[in-house]
Amino acid sequence: MALGRRKPGSKKAVPAKKAGPSRREKLKQLTVAFTMTRKADATMLPLVVGTFVVVLAVFVLLGVLVSHPVTVGVFGVFLAALAALVMFGRRVQKTAYSQVDGQLGVAAAIVERMRGNWRVTPAVGFTKEQDLVHRVIGTPGIVLISEGAPNRTRGLVVAEKKRLARVVGETPIYDVAIGDGEGQVALKNLERHVLKLPKNIKPAQVNALEARLKALTGPSLPIPKGPMPTRVQRR
Repeated sequence: MALGRRKPGSKKAVPAKKAGPSRREKLKQLTVAFTMTRKADATMLPLVVGTFVVVLAVFVLLGVLVSHPVTVGVFGVFLAALAALVMFGRRVQKTAYSQVDGQLGVAAAIVERMRGNWRVTPAVGFTKEQDLVHRVIGTPGIVLISEGAPNRTRGLVVAEKKRLARVVGETPIYDVAIGDGEGQVALKNLERHVLKLPKNIKPAQVNALEARLKALTGPSLPIPKGPMPTRVQRR
């Protein structure tokens, strides 16, 4: 039996993967981050250089003690550079958080840029004093993030929880208050706090949960644009 030929154009096209930033673009981003951070944080450069020197000195001394100064020293250069890069990334992130702290809706913007599958609806609740409550859907379930005076946001969170409970059933609902007071989470710790929440639902259930909650979505405020905390990518 003769095999039939595949008709031209019958093969399903495979979508091309989106190209990541080029090496030149990464270098440009790193340069911009360095310039902005150095202007805002006078201690950044001394800390980065100091970290490199201290780590390298430790390995050079270790190399002398074990009679292999060159081998251990070369290894120390790489680790010293890595430690300096980590220090640089922390200072960049700290500076970025200080620049956006206090901006309207910044907590929603931070979660929007976090790694993972997070569905963010900004300002599902708000007051005339610009206190906000944002709704986040992810594998922990639902997270309500409030920004503003606790005495005003508490009522917003309670009302939103009651509204959600009628739709989400036993899906866990967490609430996070942004601030530096007791029981609150500092803005700089928000990402770490949310990522540490237990995974209670499967990723596939996130879509279904979001679809059910779309009917509850009221008017919301746009996520603010501008400089946001980012990580320095390590190669």
